[in-house]
Amino acid sequence: MPKNKNSRSKTSAKTGSDGVLEILRDKIANHDLPPGSKLRESNLSGDFGVSRARIREVFGALEGRGLIERIPNRGAVVTRLNSEQVFNLFDVREVLEALSVRLATEKQKPESWQDLIELFGEPAEKLIKDGDREEYIKQLAILRQRMVDGADNALLAGHLDGLYDRTRVVIRRIVILPGRAQKGLSEHRKILAAMRLGDADKAERLKRENIHAARECFRQYQKFIL
Repeated sequence: MPKNKNSRSKTSAKTGSDGVLEILRDKIANHDLPPGSKLRESNLSGDFGVSRARIREVFGALEGRGLIERIPNRGAVVTRLNSEQVFNLFDVREVLEALSVRLATEKQKPESWQDLIELFGEPAEKLIKDGDREEYIKQLAILRQRMVDGADNALLAGHLDGLYDRTRVVIRRIVILPGRAQKGLSEHRKILAAMRLGDADKAERLKRENIHAARECFRQYQKFIL
């Protein structure tokens, strides 16, 4: 029993409201908690060693991000996206991610993108050739975060963070579709090349085309993705 108590104390120390939120965000986004899963205050309070009041705070934050719904007589349930909602999210992503690329290109020095150009050269090519989609997806996350950070716009970053939470699983499933990773790599190389030249107009246009291509890929395979 003492061992369990100590273990719970350590867990509690690491998982205040913010920690619980981040863990549940990841579990929902990665489908460790798939759509339709019920989240129970009492169970989560015990698992994380925090009060039920804190869990309710976390539920409020998750609901605000569109990741869960609180339904009368059912409690908190992980949101299930339909195809129309995914298309709507793609439409908004196309505008906001393209804007982040434009701002990042305008605000950052052209040479600051050189390391990403190199990362998306032979290393990314090898990952795709070897079928290591997990590592390639991590590279895409690095690229996305650098563009958001480079835009230096807190309001934009907040919106994109929430959009990414809701579309992360869809993005992962699109990447593994036949030929999509290689095509996406080519698209990202062109975007980075435009950013390296300081051409914000071209970089923004290419990012729009990249998101649009992913959207059309989803349209083609939506029955297998959702």
